[in-house]
Amino acid sequence: MIRKLSDKDHQQVLAFLSEEPSINLFIIGDIEAFGYDSDFQEIWAEFDEENEIKAVLLRYYQSFIPYANGEFDLDGFVSIVKQYEQPIQLSGKSDIVEQFEGIDGLLLGRKQTTFFAECLTDKCLGDVSGSTSREISKAGIEDVDQIIELRCAIDEFHITSDSRNMLVKAMETGTGRTYYTGENGRMTSCVSTTAENSMSAMIVGVCTRRENRRLGLATAIMQKLFKDVLDEGKTLCLFYDNPEAGRIYKRLGFKDIGMWTMYRPL
Repeated sequence: MIRKLSDKDHQQVLAFLSEEPSINLFIIGDIEAFGYDSDFQEIWAEFDEENEIKAVLLRYYQSFIPYANGEFDLDGFVSIVKQYEQPIQLSGKSDIVEQFEGIDGLLLGRKQTTFFAECLTDKCLGDVSGSTSREISKAGIEDVDQIIELRCAIDEFHITSDSRNMLVKAMETGTGRTYYTGENGRMTSCVSTTAENSMSAMIVGVCTRRENRRLGLATAIMQKLFKDVLDEGKTLCLFYDNPEAGRIYKRLGFKDIGMWTMYRPL
């Protein structure tokens, strides 16, 4: 049986999602931030005969994330997704979301698959205080324009018209933070979190100006940020598809826990 969830289901669904807090950080974060009654967000769950949750489907605007810890009612979830304007954005564990491919009437768009890694301990971080002579600062709202300007200077980054507002909203709601280094009043390197919730946080936006690279700045900032988040009892996770970046993250204590696939409208 599939039904829409409400506040009365909160403890049960969080207990189910907390079995994999990193994989489910987007669902957990959206539930904690926006609850069950928002017009732009809905959550459904499939229940077994003992009324235990088997699978969850989140809608956040036109973006959907399914999660299951075994077999689930694919046809039931597809029938829900088809009720909304197509194309949609779909993302999640690769072995789950790839089951939605090739279904008539479901427009998924461009596919991108990345590694999904998790860090549970700071034992690989080393001496954070002595990792760089540059001062590491936590960004505030007044620093947002510099963060966007730095990201725009990086070829690999895709900056949208919503990027600034999303960064501001993350800072205001405590669902994201950014640490950075600077020189002569100019930001040289930064690292951010997003989708922070009571259990986990996603690392994003790791970038350094081309002329400031190979000085260890990004690694030093990551060490500081990682330690602060881990000290709060949260797990860290991130996506990567660059093997060189993956080697850096693994030296800092990350381990691959699966693959993540996203389908975005063309």
